[in-house]
Amino acid sequence: MRTERLPTLEDVAREAGVSRATVSRVINGIRNVDPQLHEVVWDAVGRTGYVPNRLARSLVTRRTGTVALVVSDSETHDDDPFMGRFFADPYFGRVVGGLMSVLRGQGVQLALQIVGTDDGRKRLVGDLRNGQADGAIVLSLPAVDPLPRMLTEGGVPAVLIGRPAEPVPIDYVDLANDTGAALAAEHLLTRGCQRIGMISGPADVPASSDRIAGFRRSLARRGHGWVPTETGNFTRDSGEIAMRDLLAANPQLDGVFVANDLMALGALAALRSAGRDVPGDVAVVGFDDSSAAVAASPALTTIRHPLEDMAAEAARMLLARIEEPAMRVASVIYEPALIERGSA
Repeated sequence: MRTERLPTLEDVAREAGVSRATVSRVINGIRNVDPQLHEVVWDAVGRTGYVPNRLARSLVTRRTGTVALVVSDSETHDDDPFMGRFFADPYFGRVVGGLMSVLRGQGVQLALQIVGTDDGRKRLVGDLRNGQADGAIVLSLPAVDPLPRMLTEGGVPAVLIGRPAEPVPIDYVDLANDTGAALAAEHLLTRGCQRIGMISGPADVPASSDRIAGFRRSLARRGHGWVPTETGNFTRDSGEIAMRDLLAANPQLDGVFVANDLMALGALAALRSAGRDVPGDVAVVGFDDSSAAVAASPALTTIRHPLEDMAAEAARMLLARIEEPAMRVASVIYEPALIERGSA
């Protein structure tokens, strides 16, 4: 009985129409290869079914060909082993999609790590320093999170999605959140709203505090010296509760800015239960432009948060940091945009 021969580098080179040396350089992540050749070679890898020898590759490059997506939280998740909270939120899926749009083409794998305790963070940094992955993309959720500093002090290549809560010499990508919130304020004012409230995220989270500041500052410049505010935690349920409380304290409310789309879905449900028409009685503006915004009824006017682009840039920054550990610390700030739909 004949055993089917496994595809080789030569098969990939023949399929791609390039030399064996070029295929080897692309698969091993060696720089100075024409970017177009990367796509040609990896397409040929897919067609032939060639499986790179990751062990041999790591011996040559001293790299694993893997980067970690680290979600640093303020609580453990032992009671939720399937991480329902994360995978139910469109935010995380958009981040993963953006990362893979870059990493896949470089032949780099993505490993998910979720840590919720100080001991877990210490173990993670130790594992990364010992070569479990070549670097980390970090989503830092707590207001006070030691992980970014632990990574930099441990010499682990890392990029943060969202600015660090404290000054840390770490690469990061972020959105001009204050500008996005100001766009929401201006839109509500342009619609003629006069009694405007806000449902914020936790005030000690950098992105949330920037949105609060940007919204209040924009309204203050137009003569609105007080903005009634309720706080949620970026979940749908918290948005519904916050909207009920906001409406109970401010029954004449005619406009509301909600600091993310999931909370805005909850706010819409609360307004429906209270018999308020959207946008006739109360105009609603969300934040993120996620799938939740399109699924809402009415569809949400929201602030575009280009998470996929930001995550893709974070991946590129991490690969560059892995190649050149001594390069200066970098930041990339994206600009938001108002997406007008039916809710405001």
